[in-house]
Amino acid sequence: MPHIASRGPGRPPAAKAADTRERILQAAREVFSELGYDAATFQAIAIRSDLTRPAINHYFESKRVLYREVIEQTNAMVVGAGFERAKAQSTLLARLSAFFSAVMQTDTKDRSVAAFLVTSVLEAQRHPELAHETHDSLASSREFLSWAVREAMDSGELTTDTDVEMLVELLVAVMWGMGFYAGYVGSHADLERVIEKFELLLANKLWSLPT
Repeated sequence: MPHIASRGPGRPPAAKAADTRERILQAAREVFSELGYDAATFQAIAIRSDLTRPAINHYFESKRVLYREVIEQTNAMVVGAGFERAKAQSTLLARLSAFFSAVMQTDTKDRSVAAFLVTSVLEAQRHPELAHETHDSLASSREFLSWAVREAMDSGELTTDTDVEMLVELLVAVMWGMGFYAGYVGSHADLERVIEKFELLLANKLWSLPT
């Protein structure tokens, strides 16, 4: 006989709870990145996830709780995974390439991931209460890039008189510019070509300067 749910509306069987939660997080990420935190509503997220509003409330007691969980999950998917890949490399260029490869992999599956990360930085400026030290992707980016640049200086890749702070800010700008491009501007194929040219530029393989 078919299974008959014993719970009320918005409370799926335990076996489906994880899938339902994931559907909510996915829908919320899309809605937050498209509408912004203020305009996003549980009703809009319910419609996007093909669930009822009570179902959203069952898993997340407030919009802020849901938003923070989306931040935590998205940072782990992109920022955390990218940094772990990068730390396994031995040069600055290889580390940057490894990070961007993680972005590429995510962009193939879900463009809203990059879009949400970019908008989360803006939302943290508008709503400081939404910022979370443990999952601050912008701060994590600076920390990672500072480490990568100093490692490159120690290994002789960069000169010892390199302005670390400004180089890190340049790379932060490039990294988050790539995120904006991935989330809102170019296609996956466009992003792939952009990253390829960026890596060639950093490797000094595009210049043809007169001697």
